[in-house]
Amino acid sequence: GAGAGVSPRYVVCADTGSTFTKAAAVVVDGTDAGRLLATTAVPTTVGPGLDVLTGLDAAVARVVAEAGGAPDEVRVCSSAGGGLRLAVVGYERVVTTEAGARVGLSAGAKVVHVSSGPLDAAGIAALKAARPDVVLLVGGTDGGDSEVLRHNASRLATSGPRVPYVVAGNVDARDDVVEVLEAKRRTVVACANVLPRIGVLDPRPARAAIRDVFVRHVIGGKGLTKGPRFARLVHGATPDLVLAGVEHYADSGVGDVLLVDVGGATTDVYSALTPDAEEASLHREVVEVMWRGRTVEGDLGMRWSATGVADAALVEKLVDGAEHDAIDAAAQLRHDDPGWLPVTAADREMDARLARLALTVALRRHARPADTVDGRTPGRDLSHIAVVVASGGVFRHASPELLHDMLAPVTTDHAGGWKVPALPRITVDRRYVMAAAGLLAHDNPAAATGLLADALADV
Repeated sequence: GAGAGVSPRYVVCADTGSTFTKAAAVVVDGTDAGRLLATTAVPTTVGPGLDVLTGLDAAVARVVAEAGGAPDEVRVCSSAGGGLRLAVVGYERVVTTEAGARVGLSAGAKVVHVSSGPLDAAGIAALKAARPDVVLLVGGTDGGDSEVLRHNASRLATSGPRVPYVVAGNVDARDDVVEVLEAKRRTVVACANVLPRIGVLDPRPARAAIRDVFVRHVIGGKGLTKGPRFARLVHGATPDLVLAGVEHYADSGVGDVLLVDVGGATTDVYSALTPDAEEASLHREVVEVMWRGRTVEGDLGMRWSATGVADAALVEKLVDGAEHDAIDAAAQLRHDDPGWLPVTAADREMDARLARLALTVALRRHARPADTVDGRTPGRDLSHIAVVVASGGVFRHASPELLHDMLAPVTTDHAGGWKVPALPRITVDRRYVMAAAGLLAHDNPAAATGLLADALADV
């Protein structure tokens, strides 16, 4: 703790979202490490003629005024500007491209395009039409086939989109591929192969490279701000830092962790599972299970994407035709006015119904086996989840009764084709600290652990 009259050392962690900028002042040393000194949320300043730093500086000033003294540092994660759009170009679809797509999801990126095999003119046109911020170029195991990887690199160098490229394919061809792209003045970051051997998926180097590219090259090109200050403050994309927070929490000794974030535009699910020794040794799948990962559902949300919830619930047989129509009408209202807030008890109940449905569908998609070109990729076994974290305004502001109803499917959705958690502790991230924990986890792990221990509220 701090001595009398001495302000404790603290860091301001901020998340610049597409709607709100959240900031938290967190003590980083001593017995008080992880104590939350202040939090705030202000509207994010994005749009024509606006600078994202205006809202960020306002949020930081508020928590500094409350915390007192001066922060050691300001660390930022950002999803303003629509997050990171990633395209994956690979060799053999079910192996390499699947691996690349999973790496993209774990790196907090939205995978907007996937292609496999040798690129032709139509393939280049489709890639450009997807408007990626970054292209992840993968292909071949180490020492295996490199012909397609080399072909694709040369096509991308001459006619591919002018965006940064992350090269994470056959290590034997890496230097040549980088040289071909750099000769045509492309920005290139090379890293270890995402698939060094058949059955072994190593997403970490590519994930780190994508994070680096996002911070150094993408943020500046989003038109959010003038000058380099914002990019210097940003440590990564918000979803990547939230996943880092979830991973840190699981590794701190609480056991497997599941986080469900129901937002205005997307519903995101994160899980950090302990590898199953038998599953890991058998390598039954060509691409092994992703024990740490995130899925993003762009059609499920409380405002912009509310209309997708009713349709997805009908497909999943969670509602009948009559209820679908009633939910769809309420969803349309929310879609047309994203700033709309519930006033009556009926409004709050409909918001809760939308949230429960979005959560149910998103968990089913996250956990159950997915169909791929050559069969099924493994599902995630969530039966051993020890802690469930609910994130999003709809949970933070709900009454205890509505909260229990919204979160009930986490342990009771036995019709969804996935293994539900048996006896988890269920919590709500009321102070919005998971992204802050991710920002602290790397070099202030004790503060990240203390913050999560104190700030997550049991349901």
